[in-house]
Formats: sequence, structure tokens, C-alpha cells
Amino acid sequence: MQLKGLTAIITGGASGLGAATARLLTERGARVGIFDMNEALAAEVAAEIGGAYAKVNVTNEAEVDAGFAKIRAELGQERILVNCAGIGNAFKTAWRDKETGEVKSFPTADFERIIQVNLIGTFRCIAKSAAGMLTLEPIDGERGAIVNTASVAAEDGQMGQAAYSASKGGVVGMTLPIARDLARDRIRVNTILPGLFNTPLLQGAPEHVKQALAAQVPNPSRLGDPSEYAALAVHMCENAYFNGEDVRLDGSIRMAPR
Repeated sequence: MQLKGLTAIITGGASGLGAATARLLTERGARVGIFDMNEALAAEVAAEIGGAYAKVNVTNEAEVDAGFAKIRAELGQERILVNCAGIGNAFKTAWRDKETGEVKSFPTADFERIIQVNLIGTFRCIAKSAAGMLTLEPIDGERGAIVNTASVAAEDGQMGQAAYSASKGGVVGMTLPIARDLARDRIRVNTILPGLFNTPLLQGAPEHVKQALAAQVPNPSRLGDPSEYAALAVHMCENAYFNGEDVRLDGSIRMAPR
């Protein structure tokens, strides 16, 4: 797929992996629209890249519909969707409070919120974007390409990551079926499983914490750079034979239990 002149939408595109992907797609000649909850930051990145933005909570159907409508009105129907919107939390399934001795369990509402954002939000955007892509005529045999973001936690989640791992495992699990659903219509679907990346989530951590995390990565022994995620996401869009795949991008790390 030749990216020049195509429209792309990046969810969670105002920072981290999403912003890096938005910048690289722009460099390759695409017109880029950003969905993000942080409207001010989304506007800043959109101005930088000459793109468009919409304040979108991917758990809200009306906001997602309005976001797609706004970006399409400004930039045209997208042929590329990259899903980077996501959140995390950490609760053990059940535990005893060290101070009070009280037995507690994972708050169900917190579990559901992770699933709503990371899994259902991703599927919602896929389905609506694919429906829009179906209105287009193929270019060089392709209507579009979709890239999702899971996590290495989908395969080796740590203690406290039951909800996060379930949500990201769901993204991995639905990649091939969706690719098969859309194959006849020439829309490709792939998923990246990032490891430890230097995103805003980690940038605020103390330097010694980041160094300890980096040391866990076999090769190269450092945190991933968002530009490296972007490079793979863009390659998945460009390479017409890349379809139905879930690819770890992690320096060969396998996460320890804690």
C-alpha cells in the first residue's frame, strides 16, 4: 500500500506510540487524524503534523461516530486505522491487606473498565472504520489496513494484570477472525504486542526504575522507543502480504511473574 495521499486515523494518537505513528505516517505522505481524550494535546500534535483531531472516548459510541465523521469531513475516508488507545491498572485477584488484615478482591468495575477501553473500544473502532473502508474502491487491490495494539502481557502477564492481560489477549484473539471477516473486501488486520516502551506511562518514573526495567530486556537492553513501534505499524500498512498476524516487539523479553 502506497501511503502518500491516503487518510489515516490513530486512536490514542496524541502521545506515546500513537503520536510517533502519526508523525511517521505524515512523513510518508499520509493525511492523519487523531482520536484522543486529551483534546489540548491532540490539537497540538495535529497542528504539528498538519492533520486533524477529535476528542474521542473509545468506550462512547456517539463520540466514536462523531470522531469518524469529523475526521472524514476534514481529511476524507480513512484507508488506515491504528488503534493505540488503551489504559492499564494493577490489582491482584484477591489479597489480604497487610495493615488491616482485611480480605479484598479485584474491583469488578475496574476490570470492566479495562475491557471496555482496550478490547471493546478497539473492536468498536475497527468495525466502524472497516464499514467506512467498504465504501471505497480498491487501490492496487486493497481497500485498507488496520493495526491494533496489544501487549506482551497478552502472553505473559504479571501479577495484578488479570484485567489488562485479558483485554490485550482479547485483541490478539480477535485479530485473525477479523482479518478473515474482511479478507474478501481486501482490508488487512494485524496486531503489535509491545514490550517495555519509553512512553508517558514510564517517562514519569524515577530513572533507577527505568534502568531496572531496561535491564530486563535481553537485547537490546533498553526500553523500546515509540519510533520503533511506529516503524512496524507503518510496515504492516505498506506490506500487502502482512495480514492476520500478531507480532511481539519486545527485545525478546519474557515477563517475570512480578
